[in-house]
Formats: sequence, structure tokens, C-alpha cells
Amino acid sequence: MKIAFWIVLFLAVYTYLGYGVLVWAIVKIRRWLGKGHAEPNWRTTYLPDVTLVVPAYNEMGCLPDKLANCLSLDYPADKLSLLFVAEGSTDGSIAYLQQEQTKYPNLKVIGGGDRLGKIEAMNRAMKQVKTSLVIYTDANTVLNREAIRNTVRHFQDPEVAAVAGEKRIMTDNSEAAAGAGEGLYWRYESFLKKLDTELHTVVGAAGEFFAMRTALYEPVEFDTLLDDFMISLRLAGRGYRVVYEPEAYAMERPSFSVSEEQKRKVRIAAGGFQSIARLTDLLNPFKHGWLTFQYVSHRAMRWAVTPFCLPILVLLNALIVAIDGGWFWWLLLAGQITFYTAAYAGYQLEARRIRNKALFVPFYFTFMNVCVLLGFVRYHRGGHNGIWEKARRADDLPNSTHEPALESVP
Repeated sequence: MKIAFWIVLFLAVYTYLGYGVLVWAIVKIRRWLGKGHAEPNWRTTYLPDVTLVVPAYNEMGCLPDKLANCLSLDYPADKLSLLFVAEGSTDGSIAYLQQEQTKYPNLKVIGGGDRLGKIEAMNRAMKQVKTSLVIYTDANTVLNREAIRNTVRHFQDPEVAAVAGEKRIMTDNSEAAAGAGEGLYWRYESFLKKLDTELHTVVGAAGEFFAMRTALYEPVEFDTLLDDFMISLRLAGRGYRVVYEPEAYAMERPSFSVSEEQKRKVRIAAGGFQSIARLTDLLNPFKHGWLTFQYVSHRAMRWAVTPFCLPILVLLNALIVAIDGGWFWWLLLAGQITFYTAAYAGYQLEARRIRNKALFVPFYFTFMNVCVLLGFVRYHRGGHNGIWEKARRADDLPNSTHEPALESVP
């Protein structure tokens, strides 16, 4: 049992901390050997034609600001096409966008009365994209003005098939634990993506801002839950690189409540298990080399290994204490109990809309892993489809013509 305990503990620590330390060391060594990937020129004059695709199901509350944000981006208007996909919307979104079409010649709208889901919306949109590059962005996000310029420069490298932008969560000091934890999580993810890019490739992209070569697009299965993840990993599996650009970012507010965030994360976790089942080829290190190492360490273990390790650690620790005792094992058990007690206290405070900085880290860590376990159950129950269940955000999309008054946390 003691050997099993240390093995399980190693797996958990490696997943969340060890991989970051290891890939950081590998990147440092590769830099010293002169094998790192070169950073593209910031002062490039490379300005290809781009289509910005915005899926927008019942997003009327966001659309005016989103459209204004798209029109204010620092990119030549004659090289930028806007394509809003509002199929199935019943809140006036289609009528509003069609009215705006008369003002802006580079704006196109895909409507339709049936809600077929994001996957089908993307497939329909891609049939109308005529530009060499396409960028997907969510309707409830605000892009920084230089996002497109900072993205397209990477496509001068023929090995680069896609660029993953950065997701930023805007929180203030009174924000709920869900928002604070979400921001901390994405800050750490940003750090890992920088390392992943320099080592070889990003393993997964956030759908809030994701660019790719139009010619490389391949439709994904209709019931896919994580389309952005599947598309980017399949591109990497074909031998291309997906790079991370932190200066192309999409800002959004955190989920309105923990229950809303749970709904979103459970679906993402179910999508993670679905992706693992469909990307088994990436588990072959002899074929994919660095990609397999990154994919298993950064993604697969977070979904398929570590969440199951955490309750096993408590159980093994309790059995060891019951059989052998010993102050060291008692101390470890007390530490685990204290951590999860703090997480539960954070949950109770969150239910009362009270934020405590000392508790939101254990709360959010535990919350994320519980959502993965719930996602595992959801995945095995089946009945998946590509229609997203919208999670309510803390407030409406911030006005894109002003700097957000909230702290933007990468």
C-alpha cells in the first residue's frame, strides 16, 4: 500500500507541477543547444486575407459590442471579412445582423431557423470562407486591437497550421471563487502553453480565439464536444505545429456562479474523455515523438488519471494509518483532510457569494477534479451532441470601446 501511495502521489504531482518543471528544463536545454523554435518577426508586413468567424446563438446581448469590437481591430478592412453564424437564434440576433450588413460590406451572416449546433455551424461557415486564414472567436469575448496582426505573422512558417490565442478572465476584488479560480487556472495554462510552443506544439486550443489555415480544415464528427481541441490536435497529429500567441487574446467575464461553471466544466471533461477515445493514435511515441509526450502529460493525464488518483490517495493513506499508524502517515492524512475541509469551506462561502482568497485555490482545484469525475460519468452515459449548453457569465460583454475597469488575468 505504501508503494502504491507513492506511485499515485507521483502521478498527481507530475500532472499539475512536475510536467511544468520538466518541460521548462527541456526547453532551457534545447535553447542552450540552439534547437529552440525561432520567434517570428514582430515588424512583419505579411497581411493575408482573413475571415473572422463568430458563432452567435442567441447572443443579442453581446452582438452590438462584439461587432463594434471586430470593426475596431487593427487590421486592413479590405483584408478582413466578418462571418457571424446565428443559426437557430430566436432573440432577434439574425434580424439585427442582417440590418448591420447594409452598413458594412465585409459583414456576412448565416441564419436559418434550425439550431444544429456549433459543429454544424462551423462546417457551414467554412464552405463560405474564401480567405487563406480563418479565425474563430466567441460572441461574448472582446479581442485586443492587435490580435489579428499578432496572429498572422506565425503563418509565415509553413510548419505552423494553427495559432492558439490567449483566454483572459476579467475579475475584480469582489469576484466569486469560481472567477478567481478560473483566472488562476488560465494564468498557469498560459505559462505551460508558452513552454509547449517552444518545445514543439500546443496541445489544444481555446475556442475563444483560434486561427488556422483554411485549406487544412477537416470537419469533425457532429457529436464532438471539444471541436477546437480535436481540430488542433488532429492538425498536430498530421505533423504540423500549433503555436501559442499570448498577445492575441480574448477577454471574457467568469461564469456567473459555481453551478454555471460546473455545467461548463462537466461538459468539457466529457469532451476530454471523448477526445481521448478518438485520438488514440497520438499515444504512439514512435510515430509522434514530442507530441505524444506533451499530449499525455499535459492533457490525457489531467482527464484520465489524476482526478481518480486524488480519492485513491485519501483511501490508501487512511488504510496505512489504520494498519501501521506512524506519525508521518498521520501527518499526511491530516494534511489531506485539512485541504479538502478548506475546499468545502470555500464551497460554502461561494454559495453565500463570499470570496476568500485563502480558500479559493483548494476549492477550485477540488472543484475542477470533481467536474472531471462527473464528466467521466456523463461521457459513459452517452447521448452526446454538438449543441452547447450556454453557461451564464458574471455580466454582459464589457464595452469594447473602453478599457475594462476590471482586472484582466491571463
